[in-house]
Amino acid sequence: MSGGPRLVDDLNRALHTVMAEDDRLYLLGEDIADPYGGAFKVTRGLSTAFPGRTLSTPISEQALLGVANGLALQGDRAIVEIMFGDFAALAFDQLLNVSGKAGDMYGHGLAMHLVVRCPSGGYRGYGPTHSQSLQKHFIGIPNLQLFELTPFHPNREVFRHMLGLGKPCLFFEEKTLYATKAGAARRRDVPFACRLTGAAPGTALLSVEEPEQADCLIVAPGGMAHLALEAAEWLFLEDERVATVAVPSRLYPLDVDPLARIAARTGRVLVVDQGTGGGTWAETVAHQLHTRLWGRLHRPVAIVHSKESVIPAAGHLERRVLVQRDWITAALRELLDV
Repeated sequence: MSGGPRLVDDLNRALHTVMAEDDRLYLLGEDIADPYGGAFKVTRGLSTAFPGRTLSTPISEQALLGVANGLALQGDRAIVEIMFGDFAALAFDQLLNVSGKAGDMYGHGLAMHLVVRCPSGGYRGYGPTHSQSLQKHFIGIPNLQLFELTPFHPNREVFRHMLGLGKPCLFFEEKTLYATKAGAARRRDVPFACRLTGAAPGTALLSVEEPEQADCLIVAPGGMAHLALEAAEWLFLEDERVATVAVPSRLYPLDVDPLARIAARTGRVLVVDQGTGGGTWAETVAHQLHTRLWGRLHRPVAIVHSKESVIPAAGHLERRVLVQRDWITAALRELLDV
């Protein structure tokens, strides 16, 4: 499938759209106003277009999440930009004890229309406190929904969906994806067909043939999709084996049905996660699939994740600890007994 606009531009257009559609919606974050437009320029033009509802805040993640929670509690809606996803740790109390709980604490259901954007991940040389993937720390918080930016889901519809849930959402944005073309799935000479399946906003299934006919299934969040596709391409060209790559938009709670249908046919599953091991999203997915498909899998669900290490700033050292394509390839070859 051909590439569309850069994802940073697609995100910007999506934010313009949802802000224009709802005059109760506020956008908050540090340095998001023009002319700066945010650290990664995702919010450029929004303070000019919506000056009363696009608010640059003091440097306090705890405080800006508190304001956003207050807006949601009184019936307004809020999108928050955390400058680097690592800093969501500074707002953890607000996310855990207010965002996730407020909807159930007043004797009747209360909608919390809140989206927290978290630019995440490494491969940019930003060092230990600006390169982490912290998704695992937010899994299992009641009511909190986790989504991730992918090249295969239209961001306008994803944001509409998140804002319409009435539940607080974290939206992780792998920083290396910002310059990627939306919809781009072709790797070298291998044309991966893409289709969305499952409950909206769905899971993207990418394969060179019918997904259910593949030799194995790779499950990867949006930030790992490019490495998963590179590994699937290598497997196809070098070993003549086919992998279907599944990329969900919503990470948690995960719609496991589309994955289970394919895994039941392939019998082999690999889950890729940029986070460090221990209590990870990948382990959650592996548990769900293994439990559901007990007796139908040829091998235990395999997992590839980053090493348990502080992330260095130097590129050659960073590559030693963050997930690489050849790690995925090696895991696939072992899974397939190649």
